Parts: sequence; structure tokens; C-alpha cells
Amino acid sequence: MPVSLLWAVDVYGRVYSLSTAGQQWEQCRDAQMEFKRVTAAQQCCWGIACDNNIYLNVHASDLPVRYQEETYENQRWNPVDGFSERLLPSDRWQWSDVTGLQHQPLDSFQLPSSSWEWEGDWYVDENFEGEPTEKGGWSYAIDFPATYTKDKKWNSCVRRRRWLRYRRYKAMDTWAKIPSQQTTLPDPFSDISCGGWEISEEPRGRLSLWAVSLQGKVWFRDGIYHHNPEGSLWEEVFLPGEVIQISCGPGDLVWAVLWEGQLIVREGISRDCPKGSSWAVVESPSPDVGAIHVAVGINVVWAVTKDNKVWFRRGVNSHNPCGSGWISMVGEMITINVGLNDQVWAINCEDRAVYFRQGVTSSELSGKTWKAITVPRDGDRSHSSFSFLSTLDSAGCYFCGEVRAQSVVSDAESDTEKGSADGANIGSAPPAVPEEESIPGEGEVKAPCAGSALSPSQSGGPLDPQWSNVDLEEAQQAQTVAVQDTADTCSLSSVATYTLAMEDPYGADEHPLWAWVSGGGCSVDSHSQLNWFNFSMNTLVSSVQSMSLSVSPAQTAAWRRQIFEQLSERTKREMDNFRHYEQAIEQSVWVKKGTMQWWRDWKPHKWIDVHFALEQFSGPDGNKDGILFIYYNYYEEKKYLHAFINEVTILVPVLNDSKHTFAIYTPERTKQRWPIRLAAATELEMHDWLALLSVSCCDSRGIHGPPSKQAIWSITCKGDIFISEPSPGLEAMPYPTPCDQMFWRQVGGHLRVVECNSVGIVWGIGYDHTAWVHTGGYGGGFFQGLASSTDNIYTQTDVKSVYIYENQRWNPVTGYTNRGLPTDRYMWSDASGLHECTKTNTKPPSPQWTWVTYVSFADFVRRRRWARKCKLTTTGPWQEIPPIPLSDVTILPCTAQSSVDVIPVWAISNKGDVLCRLGVTALTPAGSSWLHVGTDQPFKSISIGAASQVWAIARDGSAFYRGSVSARSPAGDCWYHIPSPAKQKLKQVSVGRTSVYTVDENGNLWYRQGVTPSYPQGSSWEHISNNVRKVSVGPLDQVWIIADKVQGSHSLSCGTVCHRLGVQPVEPKGQSWDYGIGGGWDHITVRGNSVEPPRLRLPSLTDPSSRNPVPVRNTEVNGVGN
Repeated sequence: MPVSLLWAVDVYGRVYSLSTAGQQWEQCRDAQMEFKRVTAAQQCCWGIACDNNIYLNVHASDLPVRYQEETYENQRWNPVDGFSERLLPSDRWQWSDVTGLQHQPLDSFQLPSSSWEWEGDWYVDENFEGEPTEKGGWSYAIDFPATYTKDKKWNSCVRRRRWLRYRRYKAMDTWAKIPSQQTTLPDPFSDISCGGWEISEEPRGRLSLWAVSLQGKVWFRDGIYHHNPEGSLWEEVFLPGEVIQISCGPGDLVWAVLWEGQLIVREGISRDCPKGSSWAVVESPSPDVGAIHVAVGINVVWAVTKDNKVWFRRGVNSHNPCGSGWISMVGEMITINVGLNDQVWAINCEDRAVYFRQGVTSSELSGKTWKAITVPRDGDRSHSSFSFLSTLDSAGCYFCGEVRAQSVVSDAESDTEKGSADGANIGSAPPAVPEEESIPGEGEVKAPCAGSALSPSQSGGPLDPQWSNVDLEEAQQAQTVAVQDTADTCSLSSVATYTLAMEDPYGADEHPLWAWVSGGGCSVDSHSQLNWFNFSMNTLVSSVQSMSLSVSPAQTAAWRRQIFEQLSERTKREMDNFRHYEQAIEQSVWVKKGTMQWWRDWKPHKWIDVHFALEQFSGPDGNKDGILFIYYNYYEEKKYLHAFINEVTILVPVLNDSKHTFAIYTPERTKQRWPIRLAAATELEMHDWLALLSVSCCDSRGIHGPPSKQAIWSITCKGDIFISEPSPGLEAMPYPTPCDQMFWRQVGGHLRVVECNSVGIVWGIGYDHTAWVHTGGYGGGFFQGLASSTDNIYTQTDVKSVYIYENQRWNPVTGYTNRGLPTDRYMWSDASGLHECTKTNTKPPSPQWTWVTYVSFADFVRRRRWARKCKLTTTGPWQEIPPIPLSDVTILPCTAQSSVDVIPVWAISNKGDVLCRLGVTALTPAGSSWLHVGTDQPFKSISIGAASQVWAIARDGSAFYRGSVSARSPAGDCWYHIPSPAKQKLKQVSVGRTSVYTVDENGNLWYRQGVTPSYPQGSSWEHISNNVRKVSVGPLDQVWIIADKVQGSHSLSCGTVCHRLGVQPVEPKGQSWDYGIGGGWDHITVRGNSVEPPRLRLPSLTDPSSRNPVPVRNTEVNGVGN
């Protein structure tokens, strides 16, 4: 998980933040400012200061906040002056917006606030619809308004050009005051809450900010998004009563508390109406006690009543924002807050500490237990040696195995909660909040069998600790704890915390009193490893280490040398004396059988029940091999189908709604595009077979461990990752290794894009634009045991949107309705309209995905696109690179002899910003920071060649070349606009050692001619092939593509891996295509394969000893040819 922040305000108005990877509260830079409340999102934090002004703290990022101002200069032609500023009275303004209706001279643009600064002066945009214009940037038309072109014609009577200027938000990581002219309100604010970032993906960084004034009015801040973090203006929202507090969730949930103690829910919130339309009233959880605080998330609502009781609202979701009922929870809090992933934080009413709700998952939204966050603040004093010694005995149950006073309770002893103090005076300490909560079945209560201990000498007498087993209040009863002064131990079913009647040796400042907490920007889930709860334990360990004797470096070196000599002597004694014995080789046969279903090869194709067997054996040389058998009945005759393990080239999981299937490819079946398809009864059984078969295939080929630096990486349309170890003859001339004989093995994880180089640096991008770096491990996912590395495997999540379209037709009687003509497309369909897709029958891409939420927005008139997000969680050798989401990445393709220390990595953010990664080396593949490279428009594809030549594709389909990129200037100096092929819009580019290839939106593959070191921009484009989806050019200028419409034995195959044959320095465009694995592939990269092909001696007709090589298969089908 990426590092994120939890925000809190103490009773003195000081604002602190706690990192998910940290162990102490960090005070904000503006320490002199005092705040009442704060509300956080992932990218910023809003606050109400004690001067009643609104402040904004935008987190610093490598990607700056830039806003593009634009205006148009308009001119008309006349016979005397030619094109001039003299316009007709009916014309638009000389300086206007794009519509010509608003007057916008250059000097009318002002900075919104002191938090902004200009990046430079005004300049002319010389790009028009992806094509460079003539000098001056003018576009021409017959009249205003009309269709503009870049070419001047005989009837061009008017012209215009666009002027651009950028302003940058500079108030990063500091509290910036919202300008007073934007907050002219009747009275100051008393509460504030932000959220709504999941309502819509556009515009980027959109937020909903709700505020409550002292008069009980509610205000909505409009116009907040990434390029305008301060927002535009406040709009009043009408209410059914006076509000005292409000809470806004990440989605469309907004709840507020009325002065009388009732709660109101905002309804009608959507993408087009983020402010909502109406309010619905919800009664207080307790009829006699009104609510004082409410906190909402995505699917949860928590509330606190005036008696400090905590309540959970069940049945809350986007379709039912009011929920169905209240559940009383244990704990007394003064305030509560819900953050990302519906995680919960609260402040206890007794000790004013921040508590975290543990055990909150998507299936158990109420969680299990409250646990105090015990980390110190950055200004706190360190513990003294006296305090360490005085607490050593009390911590002995954790470190020394000693328990001085231990409470032991059997689960079967009582079904009531036990808790009393017998003879112990702990009245001076506040009662503790229970630390663990469980939700037992009826009549079942889990009780702890041991708690923390305190010696009688420290408390002044025998101590009977208080503890409680937290549960729903309906199932909780009073319990009694018997104190036993014994050292017996037992397993802990619940860990108890209680306060000690000791003098505080650190002063009151050691225990901060918190007044407010906000977790809206804190990303925590059930898998997160937090260091917030064991500070005292860590302090104890560090104190013990500080008391140990110091060891000098010389002593350490001598100690290591002695151990090494002893190990060497032992190895010689135990191993060398037995080398003359013959090594024992195990020769055995091992068989695994099972029942499956097989998609039979002949018509009519259907699933039939078969017996499946894997027979694996070891040869006399120790090599392992095996055979697959499929036994089936054909007209009551028993037959079988077999395949040798060493002939299997790939095992592909094919997950769908109805069956758990996987495909087995061999070279022959790859040519036919018809694999062996098998279906298991359960997903677990399928994964077991896949893992077993994958290990058997790797054993037969002698492939083990992590991928090599030269590996070829590919990704299927399902997001599965496969690698292939290239053979030296893969690029050999004139007889390369056939592409269909390559062996592919799966790597855990889930990605959309992957890029690599020969140094071993591998980056990937998920469907949710999250960047990942390969850790050097292997396995993960369903690979366990020997098939996966034990370390460098991490949890990986991915989120994608599934789109369906609602179509309507107009008729004169009823207008637009969902009743179409018989020839119309389905009223609910996919983007093509050929397949029916309704809300009910649309499933996630595979069983691994789970739905998140529904979002709808209009695409165009009477057609609406509905999007529903789904989430996948898996494991793999990947670590996340926060925080900027990416859409494309490229790594310098080094050669095998390269000695580059710092590897250039370029990327494009999901919003089109160009970035250069700094500090990327073989030891630190994730790098250190991003360097923003300015552009005049958003980009979508980028690639860097072996000579540091950087090419990119803009979203309008135009190509650009970055000049002067070098080790001293990693970001270069300027962009050169390269004309695209005639009437084509490019979408992807790949650059090798000297070759530049691009793919346009129509699937055409283009080669850039005339590229030389002295003229790296090249001269013209040459068409190579069509039906191409992706292209990858390697460090040796080898060319690989993902092709569509490749003919198989039964049908056309889309998403096929293809290799360009005949590529050499004298003929960089190659000659023909060789077809490999497919279909269903979506991405490939060969930028790590820098293995020089062997130089083969051509056979001589006069030399009888020369053998005739096997000619390579060369097919050209459906236009994918030379």
C-alpha cells in the first residue's frame, strides 16, 4: 500500500499527521497556526483555523499543479490592409474565448490568489489538430464561426490563433488561506468535510467540500478539481433545520446532524449534480438522546450520541443512502471519522486518545475492536532509563516469559462478561477502552485467558486488571474476572489493556489530548501492516539494545573472518572427502489423476467429461519429464489424447463466469490456434493443476527461479503476466528459432502494461494506472511452495471499469423511450451494440474480480454509458510506486555490454503529463523522484531508444521528438513536432537502437525513415503492415507486435504475438512475419533481450559435411505481412 497520512488536531489547535509507514505524529510546518477542525483527502487537507478562515494544504508532488489559460486572437481580411485587427461590428471580439462570445484580452487574466504564480509569458500555440501550422500559428476559415483549417485558401476571409500561458500552484505543503473575496459569508464556519472523489473520474481530482456555518447553514464549495484546488465559489444548500455537523464520504453519501439531534441524508447526488437535490430525515439512534456527530464512508455510517455512545448504521449503500437500522457498539467516543476503505478512527471521551477500529473488511464493515494509537509526537521527550527500568517487569509477559499477575478465564467458564477490581486501587486512572471485539454466535462469548501483568510492588498492592470483550451491545453482559497469582501460560483469545495507577514520569505533554481526527486521506485495509500500536514495545527493545556493550568494527570483522574459516573447514571435511563416490540419482514415476471436462476438437464442439492424468518421471541423468493423458469415450470406445510435457509451450488460465478453464498450447496447436481446453470443477482445483503443470514444464526444461534480465514479457487481455527466456537463436539469421516454439511461464500479479530492459529493471502499470516495479522474485498468485519465492512477494490490487450502454429511440408519441425498432441495437448493450449487456447479467471480467460500485454518466444524446468498478486482489513479485498514476512507461534499452549506472525511465501520467524518473539503478529499480517535463498538450505514449532518443505521441495523434536528452540533461530541452502519416492519428510508439516504429488508431504499423545520429527526427513514414495492436522494438532493433485477425484452423485469432523476420542493419524494416502464441494477448515487450544472435555460416553446396537447416515457417495472412 502507498504511504498516506492520518490527520489530527489536539486540544491546543496544533495539527499533526501520522504516516501509515511512520511511528510518530509529525507537526505541520505552520506550527504557529491553530485550527479547530480539519478534513483530509489523499491529495490535500482543508481546515478551519481559529481565526475562522478556511485554509488549504495541498500535498507536495513531483507532478505540479498547472492550469492552462488560453485566449484567441481573431483577424479579418480586407482589401486595403490584408489581415488586420479591424473587424466588422457583427464579428466577435478581437481577443475572445474559443466561442467568440467572451471578451478576453491578454491583460484581463489575473492570478486567482497569492498561492499561484505565472510560469512564463504568453506564447502562440503552433499546433492545430495534431498537425504543425505555418509560422505564426494561424488557422483560417471563410467566416466566424466556421470550420478552421491550417492551410490558407483563396476564400479565407478570417483567421485566428490560440495564445497560451500557464500558471502554477506554489503553496504546496503549507496552509494557504482561501482568498477573502471568495469566502464573503454571513458568519464563519464551524464544521467542514470533503469527499465525493469517487462520484466521477472527470475532471481529475474533483472534490465535494461541504461546510456548516455558526448559524446552522450548509454551504457547498463548487469548482474543486486538480487544476483548481481552491475551488471557485460557495453555494448555499437549503435545509429542513439548523445543522451542527456534516460528513461527506468518498462517494455519494452525505449525512448531517441537526441541532435537535436528528440526522438528515442528502439524496440525488450524482455526477451531473454533486450538490444533490433533497434531504431525508433519519431519527437519532436513541429516542431519548440526540446525535451529536456522524461520519460516513462508502457503504457505512457511524454516529455518536450526546451520551458518547457509538452507533453503526446497517444497510447503507448508494441505492439506499438512509440505511435500514442502528446497531449499538461498545465504546464511548466524542468524535468519529471514516476514511478510505471504510476504515474508522475515533477519539475516546476519557483519555482523549485516537483509536483505530480493527477488523473492518468489506464483509464485516462494523469491525471487531478499538485499539489505541500509542505513537509519540515529534516533539515528545525520549524515555529515560528510570522509566525503562520501572516498566521492564510489567512488560515481562511479552519479553521475558514471566507473568506476575495474570487473569485466566476459560471460555466455558461463563457466558457473561467478567470484570471487577478486588483490592486494587485504580480509581485515579480512567477506564480503558476495550482492545478487542468479537462478534460471537448466540450464547457464545470469547474471553481472554491472559492479560498484561503488573507486579504488586509497582501498584502498591495486588492488582486486578479491568478488561472487557467488546461486542455488539445487545450481546454484552457484565462479567467477573478472578485473579490468580501464577505463572501459568495459555493461548490468548483476547488481549486486554488497562491503565496503571502509576505516576506519569514524563509529564502531561507525553500524552496528547486530541480534539479531532480525519482519515479521509489515509489508505488502510485489512492487509496493512501498521506500526501505530507497539511503540512501547519498540522503545523497550531499543532501550535494551542501547544498554548492550558496544562492538567495534575491528571486532566485527575478526568475528566474521573466524566464522568464514570455520564454515570453509567444515565444508572441506564433510564434502570434499566424498567427491569420489557416484552421485545417487532417483529414478521414479509419479502420477496424478483427476476428472475434468474437455472441449472436444471435432464438431459439434461441446464440453465432455474426461479423465485427466499427469505422469511424471525422472530419467537416468536426473532430468524430469512427463506426459499428459486425456481419456475420453468416442461412440462407447475408450480413447485418449496425450501431450509431452517438454512440448507444452504455455498454460493459460481462461476464467469466465460458467467454468474454471485453462488452455494448453503446443507448437502444433499454436499454429492451429486451437489449444487443449480443460475445465476444472472449482477455481481452487484449476489453480492446483496449473501450478503443478507449470512446475513440471519448468522442470523438464531446466528453468527455475526468477526471470532473467533478458526475458521477454507479455500480458494477456485478462491481465495475466507471462515471460519467456529467449534462446540465442531467436534473432539468428537466416534461420531463427520459430516463434511458436517459445516456452512461456506465468508470473504472479495483474498488469495492463509492462516494460523492461537488459539490466533487469521491470516496471508495470495496472488497469487503475498504479505503477509497480518488479522485486526480483517469482511466483505469487496461485503459485505456492517451490513454485514461488518466499520473499519479495507482496499484495497487489487492481481496479478496472466495466462499461455498458443504455440506448433509446425517439418516437412522435412518447418521445425518447427504450422501445426500439426490430433492426435497432439492444437497448442495453456493449460499446459496439452487437451484444446485449444489462445491469443484471453483466458480470465482472472473471471470478477473481468483485464489484465495487455503480456510476452513470451521459455519453451523448439519448445514449448513456454506465460504468461499474470491480476490484481484484492477488499477490506477486511487485511493489507499488506511489503516488502518481501512470498510463505509459518506457525504460532505456541497454545492450549487454552497457555500463550505464543511472537508467533513464520516462512515463506519462494518466492525465497526459510527461515525467522523467530520477535515481533508477539496478539496485534501486524504483528510483527516487519524478521530474516533470512540460508539454503544451496531454500525451498518451512515450518511448526512449538506446541512444537516449525520446519519442512521444500526443492525445491528438501527433508525434513529438525530445531534443538534447543526455545523462547530464535527463529531461532534454524542447519538443519537436513530427508530422504524422497522412490522414492518420498515431496511438503508440516504440524506439530501438536506430529504428522508430509507430501504430496508428486504424491498426497500421509505420516505420520512420531517415533516422540518423545527425538527424534523429527522420524524414518520412513508410507503411509496414496492418492489423497491428501494439509494437515493441528491442535494443537490437528487433521488432515484435501484437497482431489481430491472424488465421487459425477454425477462425481468425485476435491478439497474437508476431516476430518480424529478416531485420538487420542493411534492412531494418525486415521481410516477413513469424506467428507465435495467441490469441488473447494484449501487450509484449522485448526491450530486455540484448542477446546478440550467433553468426551462422551458410551451408556450402560443395561441402558434403554441411547439414541442411530446417527452413523457418513463414506465413502471411490477412494483411499482416510485408
